[in-house]
Order: sequence, then structure tokens, then C-alpha cells
Amino acid sequence: MADALQAARRALAGRPAWLVGGATRDRRLGRSTTDLDVVVEGDPGEAARAIARAAGRAACFALSEEFGAWRVSARDSSWQVDVEPLRGGSLDADLALRDFTVNAIAEPIAGGEPIDPLGGLGDLAAGRLRMAAPDAFARDPLRVLRLVRVAVELGFEPEPDTLERARANAGGLGRCSPERVFAELQRIVAARAVLRGLDLMSELGATEIVLPELEALRGVEQNRYHHADVHGHTLEVLRCTIALCDFAEGRIEHDTSAVGARTQSGDDALAALGAALGEHRPAVAALLAEPLADGLTRGEALRWGALLHDAAKPLTRGVRPVDGRVTFIGHDQRGAELAREVLTRLRASERLRGHVAALVRNHLRLGFLVHEPQPISRRTVFEYMRATEPVEVDVTLLSVADRLATRGDRAEQAIAAHLAVAEDMLGHALGWRAEGPPAPLLRGDELARELGIAPGPRLGELLERLAQAQFAGEVATREQALAHARALA
Repeated sequence: MADALQAARRALAGRPAWLVGGATRDRRLGRSTTDLDVVVEGDPGEAARAIARAAGRAACFALSEEFGAWRVSARDSSWQVDVEPLRGGSLDADLALRDFTVNAIAEPIAGGEPIDPLGGLGDLAAGRLRMAAPDAFARDPLRVLRLVRVAVELGFEPEPDTLERARANAGGLGRCSPERVFAELQRIVAARAVLRGLDLMSELGATEIVLPELEALRGVEQNRYHHADVHGHTLEVLRCTIALCDFAEGRIEHDTSAVGARTQSGDDALAALGAALGEHRPAVAALLAEPLADGLTRGEALRWGALLHDAAKPLTRGVRPVDGRVTFIGHDQRGAELAREVLTRLRASERLRGHVAALVRNHLRLGFLVHEPQPISRRTVFEYMRATEPVEVDVTLLSVADRLATRGDRAEQAIAAHLAVAEDMLGHALGWRAEGPPAPLLRGDELARELGIAPGPRLGELLERLAQAQFAGEVATREQALAHARALA
């Protein structure tokens, strides 16, 4: 933030301007930030252009015609400054229009004592979230979600009147743009305290507006192999997903509260995580840290897979007449469609939609392999990789979290068998992701010419079966591949 602040100070020297919002709050809390919010008297566009000139290599553009805001952004995206006009005719009036008192503290751009007409410094010290004005949520219902997001990111506690006002205005979230809703949801789901955030969202009545598919899971009972309804199970899968990621990245070694408590003892949880990841921890950690889409890493996108993996169970629930067993036939396929619908509604990118849909579609696949002869054959590994790419590693991790959170009848035996297959498959998946399938021994045009067949589905099928045989080590030369193809044809 230092470069951005210095540029703003040079550009706005001698001009009435103040640092406000989250940047001022975070400076007081000792938290790093790369985003600055500045309010100025006069033309914000002129101020933004001056900051861009002072910074050197920076972009400058209008952010909102309605509110007159401008943004200055470093070319390397290392920082940004949002410049807004002073609202209400005075700094005090401007601060009173903000969301929470902790975000309504100003600091002269040149430096100096904080300006705090609403008592935000006291709320910061107390770890308290308080609305800046009684109509804060009515003026912008998105602040209901922002209340949750700030609470989980800072670990602050909303005070009762603020909670009540937020609850009364949660219905207004339906009028907010999907892009703004998704921006807040992304940060809630990515937060360390996401489970607390989801509880708070539900308590405020926000979940039924912005993520009704999650709220619809409450009370949907499952079969005897589950110990929780679909909603409770989903939250436990999310908890286990976070624990797997933390364990891979070295954030937990002895504290297993993330997967203990409601699933199993701490020692057992730690052993389960170790068994699942085995020697692959560093490679898994590197993959989870990779940027994916919409500002999310693969690890953060995996949380969306956990949240939505069983979203279609209410739509597919049935009971077998012969024994009364509850079933959810096809919830993986229908769930993939539903996950795509949810993320489309939230205006997520196509890459994120496809990624999460693939996680949901394939989250049962590894569990089916537990019943295959062990060790898993190379042919079966090939089929798994082809079916699950490009989420072959991610969905293997999701399946482990799903299995750890399923603790009904015969759970210990089932978990042990699942983890044994998962560790083996995780190694194959990491190798597949790094190297892909082996280079083909025959090109499609060569095979078509040798066999005298036309390009089309039949040729594609033969090439795929050759690739499987090559991966399994059944053919190793061009001649062997051609002989195998002739036999298949």
C-alpha cells in the first residue's frame, strides 16, 4: 500500500482529501491492504488522473458514472486507489452514509489524527460491528452480506441492533446485482471462518435469497450410512475440505478442530488426513494455490464444489419400495447442471462454472472404485483420469472430504477403504496432471489409412482404446498399436 499512498499524497498535496473505508480501518488494525479509498472535494476524475501521473505506470478509468467514482490501478495489479467525490456536502455527512462505523473513520491524506464522528475507533477496539446509520441496510441491502463478510474476515461480532436491521432488510438482496452479490459471497466462502459466516447468513435470512439451493438442503434425511441430513453433511464436507487443504499447506499439524468435533477425534482426523495425502502433500499444496478464475485459487474453488456437491439431492430423493432405503439416483449429474445454474445466476466466469460442475459431476466416481479389485488396474486409472480431467486431483480431494463427513453405519471400515484408494489415485492424478497421457503411437490419419476407415466416431473410439492400452502397458510400439487396432476393428 505504501506506493499507492505516497502517490496519492504527492498528487493531492494541499487539496482537501481523506483516506477512508477499509484501508483506514486495516491500518489501525495492522492488517496489510493493497486497496485505498479516497474521498476528495471537487472533481474525482481530475484527482485520479493526478494520482496516476504521480504513480508513473498506472491505469486510470471511471469506475461508476452514477456515483462519480474513479479507479487508479498499478499496471502490475499490485495496488489500486478508488477516488470518490465527497457526499452530503461535508466529511461528517459522507462518513454517516457509509456501512459500518469501523469503515467510517477518515484520515487526512497528508496524515494526521483520525476523524471519527461515529465512534468507529471504539468499535475497532471492542471487535464490534455497528451500522453507521439506522437506514444503512435499507439504502444498500448488499450490506447485509457485507456484514457477514466483514465479521468473518475480521473476527468481529455484530451488535444486536445491527443484526436486527440487517435481518429486516435481507429481502432486498434480491434487488442487488448478481456481480456484487458474488463478490461478497466469494470472500465469505474463502474466509477462514466460512462456517460461521454461513451460519450468520442463514440467521439473517440472506441464504434463502442469494443461495436458496443451500437452504433447501435442511431437513432432507438420508440413508443409514449418513449421520446428518443433507445440509449438515454439506457443512461437514466443507469443514473437511478446508482441513484437507490446511493439512496439505502445513497450516494444521496438531490442531484438528476443523475436522474433529463433529466427525471424529482429533488424533483420528489427523491420521485420516495423513493417510489421504501421504507423500503428495507438497504437490497438492502447490496445486491448491494455483489461480483458477474470478480471483479464486483452486483450493477456494474446491470449497464451492463442497458447498454444491449434493445440491440436487432434494430434487432426486426417492425411497426403494423393497426395503425403504432412501436413494438419490442421478444427483451427481443433476447436481452438475444445478451448480452451473447457480454460478451462472451469480455471473461467475465460464471457467469457474465448468470447474465446479465437473467437481459435482464426478464426486461419486472414486467411491465406486473401492469395490473394484485392488490394486486398481492401469486401465481403470486411465478411465478415471479421462472422465475427471481437468479436475482429476481436485475431485479426488473432494471425494475424501465427502467420505470423512459420512459417518453412519460401518463408517470406519468404509473410510479406511476409501482413503487407501484415494492415496493411490491421488498419485496417479498428480502424474496425469503433470505429464498427461503418453504421446500416441499412431496418429488418427495413419490409423484411418492403415485400416481403411473414414474419420468419425469409430476412429475416435479406436484411438481412445489404443491410448488406454498404451497407458496400461499393453502396447509399446507402433507395430503393436497397429496390430491391437486391427484386432479391435
